[in-house]
Amino acid sequence: MATFNKIIIVGHLGRDPELRYTADGTPVCNFSVATTERKKDKSGEYQDTTTWFRVNLWRRQAEVANQYLSKGKLVYIEGRLSQTEYQDRDGNTRYSLEVQGTDIQFIGPRGEESASAPSVGRESRPAPSSGPDDAPEPITDDDIPF
Repeated sequence: MATFNKIIIVGHLGRDPELRYTADGTPVCNFSVATTERKKDKSGEYQDTTTWFRVNLWRRQAEVANQYLSKGKLVYIEGRLSQTEYQDRDGNTRYSLEVQGTDIQFIGPRGEESASAPSVGRESRPAPSSGPDDAPEPITDDDIPF
C-alpha cells in the first residue's frame, strides 16, 4: 500500500526569510511560520495556542520567497514533514520536524506588496517565460470580466 506525507499551513511569517546557497549553488530559503488556534479553556475564557513551523524552500521558490516575503506576511505553504536529528549544546541527540515546502501562495490584502507577488508551485512545472522580455503583463481589475 502507498503512503502519503502532506501538510498544509496558512500562517504568518515569524521572521524574515533567510536565503542561502548550498555548496553546488542551489538556493535554499528558511523561515518560520506561526499558526494560532483559539479555544475555550475550562473556565470559559478564550486562550490562543500558537504552533511554530520551520519551513525550507528550494531553488526558484526559495528566491521568490526571499524577494516577496517578510516578517508578519500571511502565506499558504504546502509540503511534507521531515525529521532532522541534531546534537544540542550538551551533546544530547534531539529531533526536529521541518516542512519541506513544495507549493507556496502569497496571501494578503490587495494593497500589500505580497498581493502582486506570483504564486510559485511545484518545481516540476515549467517556467512561464524564458526571459524578462517574454514576461506576461500583470492582470489588473480592468481585465476581470465580472
